Amino acid sequence: MFTATTQIRVRYGETDQMGYLYYGNYALYFEVGRAEAIRQLGFTYRELEERGIIMPVAELNIKYLRPALYDDLITVKTTLRELPPAHKIQFHTELFNEKGELLNVGVTTLVFLDAATRQKTPLPEPLKEKLTPYFT
Repeated sequence: MFTATTQIRVRYGETDQMGYLYYGNYALYFEVGRAEAIRQLGFTYRELEERGIIMPVAELNIKYLRPALYDDLITVKTTLRELPPAHKIQFHTELFNEKGELLNVGVTTLVFLDAATRQKTPLPEPLKEKLTPYFT
């Protein structure tokens, strides 16, 4: 299992009239978590794209437990529970406030596509090499 964390402070422009993080912005926080998880592996989305691999979101499931509020420092915990099989990867995400309270959970499924053909492609070998030690 591979887990990475990063932090994001809720900005005023991301909140609704109640001062809550607007529900649509959670997907952006999940994306930050994914990008930083890949970066912590020593890789970047940019490098994948330069290798001709794109990763569109195929599915997003979110459960809201309690609100994130304006100026809260949110910890985004992103976990890969399994070595990605075949052509897709699932990121499990949890958001916590500064008190350590679980605010939100979700799963984002992305697929690996060849950028030129838009056809499914296997997990890129360089990324597989970085992930394998966490699953042996």
